[in-house]
Amino acid sequence: MIVGLDRADDAGVYKITDDIALIQTVDFFTPIVDDPYWFGQIAAANALSDVYAMGGVPKTAMNLVAFPIKTMPVSVLREIIRGGIDKLKEAGVVLIGGHSIEDNELKYGLSITGLIHPDRILTKHNMKPGDKLILTKPLGTGIINTAIKGGLAPDDVIEKVTRQMAMLNKNAAEIMSAFPVHACTDITGFGFLGHLAEMIWGSNMGAVIQREDIPVIPEAIEFASMGFVPGGAYKNREFRESMVQFSEEIDPVTRDILFDPQTSGGLLIALPPSHADELLSRLRQNSMDTAAIVGYINTGKKGMIHVK
Repeated sequence: MIVGLDRADDAGVYKITDDIALIQTVDFFTPIVDDPYWFGQIAAANALSDVYAMGGVPKTAMNLVAFPIKTMPVSVLREIIRGGIDKLKEAGVVLIGGHSIEDNELKYGLSITGLIHPDRILTKHNMKPGDKLILTKPLGTGIINTAIKGGLAPDDVIEKVTRQMAMLNKNAAEIMSAFPVHACTDITGFGFLGHLAEMIWGSNMGAVIQREDIPVIPEAIEFASMGFVPGGAYKNREFRESMVQFSEEIDPVTRDILFDPQTSGGLLIALPPSHADELLSRLRQNSMDTAAIVGYINTGKKGMIHVK
């Protein structure tokens, strides 16, 4: 076992030979969009993301389904599975099986197995002082999904956010593989600050985040100002607030966005400053227009994040 349960990471890694290690992960959740086909795509992209964050290549998948067969038409399930399979095909991953149960609440996700060379594994915890931090997708999906449930999000915003959540982190992972990346994670349920806190927890380093550089879905600011903040954001803040220091000019809406739980969010990449601009340029040239350098790792207050 190379990466296991001793310290939280995005996936487990088991060494098979000197050249091959298995990456294993699993994730599932309840619907976050009304369209079952898009829900299937989002769930698949979300499950695949952990393998990409470890620097690996996903190879096989197994479906996990909980479905209320007595109260919901089976056509809904077919569309969910179709969406998942289409996203797996896009990723070059083979579906080899799965398991389903009857449940009162619909749930869908996947177990993913990937491959990586044992010497090229990326974890959350190997940052170096001075490393720049690059975020590949904008924040705000949790807030907008809350507004969608409230019936306030217009169709164009729903489509934009749905496509963002369904977008694979494959291209970002392939691009960063050509750079000397020290650490990586994907931004999901713990929010941006929650996942960054995992990266520096227990280390001798801290992080400085430049608020104005963080990419945010514009409508998320509006909806957060109206109070459409998911309960998970408050739980994330309560859990990690002792590790975060906000400058006085940081407003409450910004704090909510930085703790907002994301679904199928982007990668947060730590690498030497001498390579950061080139990696950012490559990402933006490959359809990640909002990717940005959002901060850096320092040796100031150990285990603390300073948001300026």
